[in-house]
Amino acid sequence: LLGNGDMLFLPPGGGIPTRVHGAFVSDEEVHRVVADWKQRGKPVYIESITQSVDDLDMGAMNNSGADEGEEDDALYDEAVRFVTESRKASISAVQRKLRIGYNRAARMIESMEIAGVVSEMGSNGAREVIAPPPLRD
Repeated sequence: LLGNGDMLFLPPGGGIPTRVHGAFVSDEEVHRVVADWKQRGKPVYIESITQSVDDLDMGAMNNSGADEGEEDDALYDEAVRFVTESRKASISAVQRKLRIGYNRAARMIESMEIAGVVSEMGSNGAREVIAPPPLRD
């Protein structure tokens, strides 16, 4: 490849890349276009997107699930039941068992830590299940 717009293109479903030539745009040109856009108007940001991750996590921790619906509470209880029965306090195990996303499972494990169900993460990344297993009927 020669640079300045030369590239290899791999179409979806294709197994062999094709050499193509695209338009070369220098960094200087990109900076000039951005400067022109900045002069044309003030940006309008969507606040929910521009919030930092820490702000979002702190808001979730401060609410402690108070604003969440009954479905989430039932799912949390199911997660606690699974963790105490299986003695596996891993995010991925909760994620697979409940068929939920990583972030939601991580929040549940963190809530369990706050509630004293599981220990803090150890130096090896593992957590110990502190709560006893549920009584069987």
